Amino acid sequence: MLSDEEHELICFYLKKYKIGNRSRWFRETVLNHILKNMDQDYPTLFEENEMRR
Repeated sequence: MLSDEEHELICFYLKKYKIGNRSRWFRETVLNHILKNMDQDYPTLFEENEMRR
């Protein structure tokens, strides 16, 4: 699911930072990104501009 360039970049990163468990790194990276976005995009009672007043 990655292009050759993306795959090479990820392999370089994993080797540079001595990350041995590729599956765990992918899961943690993707889930951290998702959780961060969900935390920033949580539902609120008021619109953002109303809360800034």
